[in-house]
Amino acid sequence: MLRFALIFAVLALIAGGLGFGGLAVGFAALARFAFFLFLVVAVVALLGHAFRGDVV
Repeated sequence: MLRFALIFAVLALIAGGLGFGGLAVGFAALARFAFFLFLVVAVVALLGHAFRGDVV
């Protein structure tokens, strides 16, 4: 997920630099969504390990 967030962020920067504002906004929205999805999955995984007693 984090890889997708970084890819979409780079694509948004490139599209914005080339003058494609609408495309840049779309890529930025996808990057934000992928990043927050990564955060949710990471927190759930950490909580799952904490409640099972595993060492992170």
